[in-house]
Amino acid sequence: MTGADVDTISQALAGKIKNYRKISKLSLDELSRRAGISKGMLVEIEKGSANPSIGILCKLSAALGLSVADLVNVSSEPAVHLIDAPEIPTLWHGPLGGTARLLAGTTGPDMIELWQWEMAPGERFDSDGHTTGTVELFHVEQGILTIGIDGEQWQVKAGQSLVARTDVPHHYANSAETPLRFTMTVAELTAR
Repeated sequence: MTGADVDTISQALAGKIKNYRKISKLSLDELSRRAGISKGMLVEIEKGSANPSIGILCKLSAALGLSVADLVNVSSEPAVHLIDAPEIPTLWHGPLGGTARLLAGTTGPDMIELWQWEMAPGERFDSDGHTTGTVELFHVEQGILTIGIDGEQWQVKAGQSLVARTDVPHHYANSAETPLRFTMTVAELTAR
């Protein structure tokens, strides 16, 4: 596996979430309520014994006024922040070997993230939707990406790009018989 492993990520998240929660003067109950996740799950995350999904990380970061990149330590710092390959976390493992790696991201509630996805034939990732106005940009490097957004589907072939609002339920899937590799940028900006 390339990038930081699950145990390393879980341990780093445990300390960061607990620290950010305390800095924000939030109880476990309050952060649980704001993020819309169970208190039990939050306790397990803070103990380092849970492997939270991308969706849960999105909810926690939004509730804390941060980005997912802040939580997994690939956010930008003032001027320039170089991220070495071993520090790039893999935040999703598909049942057939696919991966989603958070390559880099900005800090704070105005969030821009750069992801690299690889999906084996038959794999799918579902999202509940992001905050209002969130936009994702996709570029398919290999294979065919099927994107479902609010009940409609599009196919994006190698060499093609797509821009979509993803503030509604959506999914990414490899419905083809060949491997899929694509990059994705997520822009979740607070209302001005």
